[in-house]
Amino acid sequence: TRILPLELIDKAIGSQIWILMRGKTEVVGILRGFDDYVNLVLDDAIEYFPGSDGTLIRTELKSEILLNGNQIAVLVPNGSPPDDALAARGS
Repeated sequence: TRILPLELIDKAIGSQIWILMRGKTEVVGILRGFDDYVNLVLDDAIEYFPGSDGTLIRTELKSEILLNGNQIAVLVPNGSPPDDALAARGS
């Protein structure tokens, strides 16, 4: 059966989602909602990115956040990051 991209995202509402942003930032959080432009609303989000000295910087985002869909490169619904991902190293 064929599934459309927005249908896949809709099925992930309420579950953890792993997001690779443009550049080297990754975000893991609970998907609460989205729109037709794939702007996402997340709860309990954690942002991971490499520091200039190669260390991993992990930032817990304490409130509900909105991610701009234009900055999202990859979404992995209902998934955890692989072992070599920044988010996995920072957990």
